[in-house]
Amino acid sequence: MSDAPENHPAPVKTPEAHPLDALTGGAFSAATSGERAARVREWLTTQPSPEQLQEVFKELSGRDKGAAKAVRERIDELRRAKNQEAIAAEWADKASALLAAAKLNIADALAWQRDAAKAGAPLSREPLSLLKVQLAERIKVIEDLQHRVQVQREAAVLLAQRIEVLSTKSWRDAQAALEVLRTDVQHWQDQAQALTGDTSWVSVEARFPTLLDASRSQLLVVWEAFQPAVAQAVAAAEDAAAPLPPVPVWADELRVARGLPSEAAAAAAAAAERPARVAKAKVAPEVLTKAVQTVRDALAKLEQETAEGHGKASVGAAAALRAVLKDHGKHIDAALEQQVHTALVAAGELEGWQRWSADQVREELVAKAEALLNRPEGQALGGRKIQETLRQLREQWKQTDQGGAPNHALWKKFDEACNAAHKVVEAWLEKIRAEAAEHKAQRLALVEELKAWAASASASGDWKAINRGLYQFSDRWRASGHVGEKLFAELQPLWKQAIAAAAAPLEAAQKASILRRQAMIEEATVLGAAPALRIDAIRALQQRWQAEAQGVPLDRKQEQKLWDTFRKPIDEAFQRKTAEREKHSTELSARDRAVVDAAKALEAANASGDAQQIRQAMTALEAALRGQAQARADADAAAQATGGESPAAPAAEAASAEAASEAAADETVPQDTDAAATAPEAAPAAPKAVNRPVVAVRGDDRPGMKKDTPAAPMGRNGKPGERRDARPSRDAGRDGARPEARGGRFADRDRAPAYEDRGPRLGDAAFRAQREAMEHAQQALKKLAAQAHGEALTQLLTAWEQRDPALLPSAQELGGRVAPAVRTAWTQALSKGAAGDAAQSLLRLEMAAEVPTPAEQLSARRMLQLQLLTRRNDPAPAETWGRDVAAVLTSASDATSARRLQNVLKALLRKA
Repeated sequence: MSDAPENHPAPVKTPEAHPLDALTGGAFSAATSGERAARVREWLTTQPSPEQLQEVFKELSGRDKGAAKAVRERIDELRRAKNQEAIAAEWADKASALLAAAKLNIADALAWQRDAAKAGAPLSREPLSLLKVQLAERIKVIEDLQHRVQVQREAAVLLAQRIEVLSTKSWRDAQAALEVLRTDVQHWQDQAQALTGDTSWVSVEARFPTLLDASRSQLLVVWEAFQPAVAQAVAAAEDAAAPLPPVPVWADELRVARGLPSEAAAAAAAAAERPARVAKAKVAPEVLTKAVQTVRDALAKLEQETAEGHGKASVGAAAALRAVLKDHGKHIDAALEQQVHTALVAAGELEGWQRWSADQVREELVAKAEALLNRPEGQALGGRKIQETLRQLREQWKQTDQGGAPNHALWKKFDEACNAAHKVVEAWLEKIRAEAAEHKAQRLALVEELKAWAASASASGDWKAINRGLYQFSDRWRASGHVGEKLFAELQPLWKQAIAAAAAPLEAAQKASILRRQAMIEEATVLGAAPALRIDAIRALQQRWQAEAQGVPLDRKQEQKLWDTFRKPIDEAFQRKTAEREKHSTELSARDRAVVDAAKALEAANASGDAQQIRQAMTALEAALRGQAQARADADAAAQATGGESPAAPAAEAASAEAASEAAADETVPQDTDAAATAPEAAPAAPKAVNRPVVAVRGDDRPGMKKDTPAAPMGRNGKPGERRDARPSRDAGRDGARPEARGGRFADRDRAPAYEDRGPRLGDAAFRAQREAMEHAQQALKKLAAQAHGEALTQLLTAWEQRDPALLPSAQELGGRVAPAVRTAWTQALSKGAAGDAAQSLLRLEMAAEVPTPAEQLSARRMLQLQLLTRRNDPAPAETWGRDVAAVLTSASDATSARRLQNVLKALLRKA
């Protein structure tokens, strides 16, 4: 163990309690978020005030948003409840106003419930639920009153029919039923009085009181005529001198009781005594047919108007039917006459209903007219809106008058409201007139300004400035304010005349510019059609076009059209030239074809997934890139012609061997030795210098500080190994100077060639093909190397788990980092039985690979690092990782150790 002093931990400070801990039950001092949320929910059950909720949420939202969510939901819930309370109070006031009103409109009461539900009012809570029930009961009472009125009307009709039936029977029957009828009539009147005395009677629709009054009047008329007739009949029966009752049936009965003939017998006797009358002349059948047809036509017209609800038209049709009856009523039968009377009665009822409905519409129009001026301050209407509304209201009033009888009282009220609202319209119209006069003066001044500007600008010759000025004047004319249609029709010709006069010089210059541009288009056509493309002439022509375009502006579309026409022949000429160039470039040379073929062979090798084939194909492609394949073919052809050996063959073979050696040196994962033996023999190449990583050395490792390393002499500039009297700049340029004196690091240039012979330049297609093939080959090799590395690790872990040395990967599969001696040690470790503890070896491996250690082993790793610092002569973990792996393989295998060993070897076996 190290002699490091013991560390005495400082006393832990107790955190101060939060001021809101006492309020929330310790939510702020809770150790975990779950405990904090639980305490907050428990605190919310105590129903804290909104101020406390806001304060806690403000402090807690910055610490724990999850725990503060419950507080925020409670705040939102209280806010919603407060909003609903406000809405409920508003609609409760409206319902109370409806209930407190003396007259309740059923439509308003039903609309209250509908509108309250749309506004989101809580109708199921108090007080709205109670108010809803009260309104429903009030509506039910009103509807019940209206139904009872209809029942009373039918009862009055039945009572009148009973009285009329008794007038056709004996007067004694009428006398017997008199008391019962008196009781029924009095009961009917009591019920009618109870209806009119009800508190909700004022809320009944206007047609029901009228119906009840009409029924009362009709019943009373019949009843008041029936009682005296019965009394007179009784008196006539007791006294023969008393007058007979006005009822014909009763009068005949009393006359017979007195021994006098009946009225019918007397009439027959009188008729017999009178001389026979001359018989009426028979009416012609065609006259009867015409009369019936005329009456039926008038009747059909009246029935149609009545069915469609046209009150005013039905009145006219009824008058026309009555006029027809005066002329032809004596020629129709009883059935047709009955239909006529029924239609006339229906038309009369419709006229009364139309009058009532028209009054309802008129009252609504009056309310709308009065509301135009009684709106809230923020919702006041403008003059134009009021004018349009007044026009619509008056039009609706005219349509109402056309459908029913006029109501002069309501018209007077409506007209007064409309006149009061029209004062706002008059003020608005006055303001519009003043603005129109101001805008007219501005437009006239703008016309005069345009004329003055045109006189001064025409002589400048700056057509772009003139064009810009004309656009600016047009914008100012459009932004000069609104004027009426009539006034605009007067000012527009003046403006057009002035703008045309100002634009005349520019239009003349534009016409001349168009002619010049068309001439340049013809020149471009001639240049484009020429067999030889003259670049200087085309450039000069384009410069002339640009100067013309900058001097005289045209309309954007016209200028673009002329420019497209101008550039079309030139673009076509350049396209022909480009096509010819591409045609020449697509014709591959013999060397390009060789490169393309080699690239295709490399792509095929990439698809096969065989690393050996990929490397051989890469070697062939590199040889083709250097032009050796073509040189060899030329040399072979020359040798065959002369009968000798090709001199290029040895060079090509040497180049191929060099490429193969370079490819072998770049290998990441070694291949099978048998496959490598089949490759062509390569000339021995000089081994490349390997850049070894710098290893940290304990102590002072500067030159001269170690006893076994002599200090290098310091140079002139303080650099080690440089002579103080060395003059590189002077000695480097002398002939015969030593390489060390000619620039130091540039000494190898005397032995190196001036440049590398890379062969002729490749075509575009061949260059792209070889570049893509090489990139794909490198990616495939990397992928294969990664797969081989992963498979080797899997086999190693499997061998450890099963303790089978036969499953251990070969040295070639493990890579260059694993020496044969290290693999032998691993084999021996697997051959032994599982024994020992590999904890420290795993920690050393993780330190060597610089990979993280599991959290539960961090303390052990720190302790091991402290121990290693005290062992100055012991090798570092990076130097002994092979032995550490053997120690791990000696121990028993488990999932955690296997995962840690896999992470370590994954990093160590990949390091260069």
